[in-house]
Amino acid sequence: MKKIISLLLIFTFGLSSCEKDDICDASTPTTPRLVITFYKDAEPTVKENVINLKVTGEGESKGIVFNKSITDEENPLRYVTNSNTISIPLRIDKNTTTYDFVYNSQSTNPATKNSDRITFYYTRENVYVSRACGFKTVFDLDPLKPNDLTDPAGDGFWIKQIFTDIKHIESENETHIKIFL
Repeated sequence: MKKIISLLLIFTFGLSSCEKDDICDASTPTTPRLVITFYKDAEPTVKENVINLKVTGEGESKGIVFNKSITDEENPLRYVTNSNTISIPLRIDKNTTTYDFVYNSQSTNPATKNSDRITFYYTRENVYVSRACGFKTVFDLDPLKPNDLTDPAGDGFWIKQIFTDIKHIESENETHIKIFL
């Protein structure tokens, strides 16, 4: 009887020393994306939807996926949005990220498409989240300068002004950049 009780005690202590699974909960904050909201230039408090906006990273052709419900990677509508707010990732291996913002990208008339390029400069810091989730990167944006916005196609600027609203990017719960059209 003493052996059975001893075995049960050892077994009980053995189970109590087990840890929970190391699974990163989906609700755990990870590396945040840059949140950009578009506004009317004439009415700076009124949000404005962009028309068929495609955002393409430097050296990329497909663009940021805005329509995850479209699973066909060859479908161009997967990469466009008509929203007034977008979220785009920043590079975690460099202190700059450059994107081309193509307004009216689905137009068949090339004269109605307009492309502006924005280079974002920032510092980054890796922050420990947990053993299961590892690290996330948080960013501190540098103020945008006039030469951070360029016109690579020479078709004129569709972006009128850009303001850094929140410099420290730790979450996706607020607008970091305001763009006026």
